[in-house]
Amino acid sequence: MKAFVSKNWFVLALPLAVALAWVIPEAGMSGGWLRSEVTTKVGVTVIFFFQGLTLASSAMRAGAMQWRLHVVVQSFTFLFFPLLGLAADALVGGRLAPDLRLGFLYLCVLPSTISTSVVLTTMAGGNTAGAIFNAVLSNLLGVFITPLWVAWLMKTSGRSQPLGPVVVEIVLLLLVPIALGQLARLIGPARVWADARKKVLGNVSSGVILFIVFAAFSNSVKARVWSQYGFGVTLVALGGVVTIFAVAMVGVEVLSRLMRLERADKIAAAFCGPQKTLASGVPMAKIIFGAHPGLGVILLPIMFYHPLQLIVCGALAGWWSRHGQKRS
Repeated sequence: MKAFVSKNWFVLALPLAVALAWVIPEAGMSGGWLRSEVTTKVGVTVIFFFQGLTLASSAMRAGAMQWRLHVVVQSFTFLFFPLLGLAADALVGGRLAPDLRLGFLYLCVLPSTISTSVVLTTMAGGNTAGAIFNAVLSNLLGVFITPLWVAWLMKTSGRSQPLGPVVVEIVLLLLVPIALGQLARLIGPARVWADARKKVLGNVSSGVILFIVFAAFSNSVKARVWSQYGFGVTLVALGGVVTIFAVAMVGVEVLSRLMRLERADKIAAAFCGPQKTLASGVPMAKIIFGAHPGLGVILLPIMFYHPLQLIVCGALAGWWSRHGQKRS
């Protein structure tokens, strides 16, 4: 049990952060005694500085030339997935609560994970260098593409979303810290220190994400969003997430076959394409949607999607690892 909790503490702590927001929303709300409107932005900067500090550029260079894999992953992440979200929205979006509807669309335009997709690819015997390159490239492209998609989606739904200030803030809070982290890696002792403490730095980043989730739900509780929608919205979110994930897993397999990827590249595509990042998604949502009272509802799909992808993709990685060359 101790080993299980140690390995999965972040997923287990997510519902606790939400529950805590119900108990003491005054602490995490904007203007509360934790000053979340400021501390969350500081936390976002810390997360992305640590990402830059622990990212080995040599691994990026190793995977840069595998263009078929890049086409599959990036087109799936930023084209197929958003189109999937738009198709689903056209079918059932009008029956959903507006903030949950936006949450599903936001989920579909997020970049891939970094650490999870790389670890699972390695575990399954896939193309690790290609997974690293695509996961990092996805997150860098997502800094620009995700806000563009969100702004367009909100405009088509009749909401206004000024794009310029959002992009400027994302560059300052995300790209600049990543660049500073990469510059810090050029200093030998700093690189050695960061590489030796990747797990600790990752845990700190996870703790910051939990705080951002706590702050988002605190604002939702104080604005009485949940009394407006009811808790049935969580069941709808869960059902929608399962459906979207299933379609995404089938879709990336079909696209990989059409592009005639080798087995190792198929594995990398399967773990990079359908995955969506909670680590970048929550901080970006805080920047894009600001103090939106419905931010807690908007985050529901990605919060359900994260543990689902861990469970299913973890089992799939284990199966690929055991069966080796039996899968073509």
